[in-house]
Order: sequence, then C-alpha cells, then structure tokens
Amino acid sequence: MTIVLPEDYHAKKALEERRISCITREEALHQDIRALRIGILNIMPQAETYEFELLFPMGRSIIQIKPVWIRLKTHKYNSTRKEHLDKLYVTFNEAVKERHLDGLILTGAPVEEMPFENVDYWQEVEDIMSHARSNIASTLGLCWGGLALAKFMGMEKVAYREKMFGVFETKNINPNHRITGEMDDVFWCPVSSHSGIQDKVLEKERDKGNINLLAYSEDAGYIIFESTDGKFLIYLGHPEYNTERLVDEYIRDRNMGRFDVVRPKNLGINKPVNRWRGQCMEFYAQWIKYVYETTPF
Repeated sequence: MTIVLPEDYHAKKALEERRISCITREEALHQDIRALRIGILNIMPQAETYEFELLFPMGRSIIQIKPVWIRLKTHKYNSTRKEHLDKLYVTFNEAVKERHLDGLILTGAPVEEMPFENVDYWQEVEDIMSHARSNIASTLGLCWGGLALAKFMGMEKVAYREKMFGVFETKNINPNHRITGEMDDVFWCPVSSHSGIQDKVLEKERDKGNINLLAYSEDAGYIIFESTDGKFLIYLGHPEYNTERLVDEYIRDRNMGRFDVVRPKNLGINKPVNRWRGQCMEFYAQWIKYVYETTPF
C-alpha cells in the first residue's frame, strides 16, 4: 500500500519505480489511517543499501507502514555513512519513547562466527529483545537476528564447517499457520550463514512446547520457527534478498581472501534467477497482517 518516508529519502525513486507508494510524514497526517510503526534494527553492512530490500516487500502490503530505523549505541558502523545514520536512524530508547512500536525486525549481522558474548553490542541487543518480548506484538529475526532471538530463548547456535550458502528448497510443514500457511508447500529460500541451530535442539524445544516449527530444508535444516506465544518469529534465511545479493556476497568474500566460501548453491553466478520473490511477498504481507491484528494499540 504505502510507506511513510522522508521527502528526500535516497531510495524513494527506486521504490516508486517498483510500484511502491511513498508519502511524507506530513502527507500521512492528513490521512485517516494509523500507519504501523515497524522498528528495524539494521546492523547489516552498508546499512543504507540494505534498506531497500526490506522496504520493497513491506511496501507491497495493503497496510500503511512507517519504518523506524534503529541504530545501536554500542556498535561502530564502519561501512555506513555517519551522515545517513544521523539523519535517519534513532536509538531504540528514542524509538519507543516517541511512540509504541507495533512490530520489530532484527536484521542479520556479519558476526555469525563469533560467540554472542564476544559481540560488542550483544548486551544492548539482549535489552532490546527483552523489551520486545513484553511490549511488541511480534519481533521478526532474520539470519543472525533470528539466531539472536533463539539464543535469548535458550537455544545455542553451532558453527558450520562450510558456509550454508545458496538458495535451498524448503518444505512448508504447517499449512494452517497464520503467517506461513499460504506459502507454497515447497518453496525456495536464500541462505547465507556461517552458523545455525541443530535440528535435534529445535525438535527438543518443540517437544517441550516452547516453539512451533514452520519450515524445513533438507540442506539447511529448520529455517522458519516461532515461539509458541507468537512474540518471536525466526527466519534463518534472507527472503528479502534481491536477485544479485548472494552473488555480490560471494564476490566480496573472494575479494577478501575467503576462498573457503563455496559458490552459492542452486544459483547461477553469471545469470542468477530469482525463485523466491513471490514467497517473500507472501511472508512479509502475512507477518504485517499478523502485527496489525495483534497489536493492542
């Protein structure tokens, strides 16, 4: 439907070219619609280039969205322009002080190979997750963000011997679920991760009644699951990635001397083909609908 953005937002034209309606905050105030405030804790490298990849699927929802970009006080953003952060991003405390957040997204981060406790901003992320569990209708964790939510719930990640990298066939194992139920019975999911959670750990937590398992890949294991109270939704992949993103990551890693990183599986390097865009749109549309229906404000 519509995303509320600053008039001079750098990706506004690109969004409009993809048929996303963009309006300013002043224009939104003249409409009799309360936009959902979705906080986005964006700790991806080159944060400003990643913003489009999240705004595009959210902008395809029928519900008006006001993204609230969140920065960490304890993290040094080496690959993102300070001017961009200062202009668009706020701390989590500033975000919730202004007004309640209806939903929250925790993005991936290039720290999967480190123990959580060694990540300099881990305590701040823990504090944010603690607040979200009690005060926000739904928090969506992507890749490392999903691993962080799992860690918060007591599930430890393990390092892969080889990076899980590519586009993987994934089974929808709960066709009646309110968010993933109408996704295809089998769909494709981009994954780019050095760490994951063992199937046996997740199955044990399911049997204890702590989580619901939602999607499974023979190659990558359980990719989507949630806390049984519905507060945390974990997607250990990147459905929002554009067609070239995995190829760009592969080239980046090779240029950095990471020759241990294999080519992305099931994706051509020279002519990548997107087989996950439709499932991405469905997933984000249903998550936003769930946030809209469950937020108390």
